[in-house]
Amino acid sequence: MKRRAFLKKAAVGLAAGAVAAPAIAQSQPGIKWRMASSFPKSLDALFGTAEQIASRVSKLTEGKFEIRVFAAGEILPALQVLDAVQNGTVECGQSASYYYIGKNPAFAFDTAIPFGMNARQQNAWMYYGGGIELMRGLFKQYNIIQFPAGNTGTQMAGWYRKEIKTVADLKGLKMRIGGLAGQVLAKLGVVPQQIAGGEIYQALERGTIDATEWVGPYDDEKLGFNKVAKFYYYPGWWEGSAQLSIYVNLKQWKALPKAYQEALEVACADANVHMLAKYDARNTEALRRLVSAGTQLRAFPRPVMEACLKAADELYGELSAKNPDFKKIHEAWKKFRDDQWLWFRVAENTYDNFVYSARRPAAPAKGAPAKKG
Repeated sequence: MKRRAFLKKAAVGLAAGAVAAPAIAQSQPGIKWRMASSFPKSLDALFGTAEQIASRVSKLTEGKFEIRVFAAGEILPALQVLDAVQNGTVECGQSASYYYIGKNPAFAFDTAIPFGMNARQQNAWMYYGGGIELMRGLFKQYNIIQFPAGNTGTQMAGWYRKEIKTVADLKGLKMRIGGLAGQVLAKLGVVPQQIAGGEIYQALERGTIDATEWVGPYDDEKLGFNKVAKFYYYPGWWEGSAQLSIYVNLKQWKALPKAYQEALEVACADANVHMLAKYDARNTEALRRLVSAGTQLRAFPRPVMEACLKAADELYGELSAKNPDFKKIHEAWKKFRDDQWLWFRVAENTYDNFVYSARRPAAPAKGAPAKKG
């Protein structure tokens, strides 16, 4: 009898639990946010990632937490996303933090700095090397919490109307370039300009600028840069990787139910994987098409690379002397980067160098970089 009574009570408890679960879901509030992006709708790997995050959040919360995504220029200019989130004009935003180095040069570590880490190393620093804690300490000063939410991988060095054969060829070059790279190149005579992605083509076409960098073949082909500049340089030494972030107004974040906070964090982490995978999958065919259409691939000469590295090291010393935030983050970042380079040289780089030279795939088309070995 006792056993029978126990089973009866257990059955009642299970039934109550089955009823309670939907009731709990129904008790969660309906929340609608706006997300402003720094990128145009045409760039499905960049802007599309923001849409992916919004969709994932909605599914994880059964439609209770909805985020409407707005492309650059729809509700505010592309380069004002951080300000809008900070001030609460929008609840959240998607951007590249190095766009805001005018506010604080330390923001660059959240995206990329010249001669920095690749995407895997950046993730390692963020998730296991103290990077998120350091960056969130900085963003807190601006009433924001940030989440890594995508990475382009190593970028190309961009499009040029003329060849760059020596360091002297950089002097007087008007170039669209973001982040600290512009300050590095300015030491070598370049005139850097920060222009939103959707406005670059016109500036290059009209001759307002002589060169531009953006991301890589998949995006650059969409933006049509090959139609107005024929020399395509690599590597983008200023972006061994480029992390995108989601910004959330700190007050709005704290007001979110814990389950919604978890959903947004999960969606951002998922997007961080998928953006890189998409670029890696799509860049090869885009590069083949560009080269077949007449694009001339060029590698930066080693003396140019060495001059840029020297200028970058000088800049970091100057910024560390003037900005305590930069100094604090740079010291921790540099130690982690150097340790990563030590490890990657042992196995990763050795493996890559061997297989890339021993197993030569067909070249993408005329003008592709020559294989050695």
